[in-house]
Amino acid sequence: QVQLVESGGGLVQAGDSLRLSCASSGETSSIIEMGWFRQAPGKEREFVGRIILKIGSTTYADSVKGRFTISRDNAKDTVFLQMSSLRLEDTAVYYCAGRRSLFRAYDYWGQGTQVTVSS
Repeated sequence: QVQLVESGGGLVQAGDSLRLSCASSGETSSIIEMGWFRQAPGKEREFVGRIILKIGSTTYADSVKGRFTISRDNAKDTVFLQMSSLRLEDTAVYYCAGRRSLFRAYDYWGQGTQVTVSS
């Protein structure tokens, strides 16, 4: 089993930056990819971005491309989501997730951290 814990959320103003962290514990060696997702009130959960841990390759949703950056510290089993130029529409609960294969759904999810962007 793997446990994921997000942190770093908060209330910021539009245009600000914020960095989220996702710390993993347990059988972390089984995880090959970590993803970030978000869910705004009344909306479906949406994909934000992902990183393949071994090689650091990243993919982003169009809505955040150029503003958000995912990185990882494999030694600390932590993945980061650096968010810049935040917009009101970035307000959501942000979740990290991990999976053991690129060909299956995400196996593990964190509890989420709230990000609120105000004008």
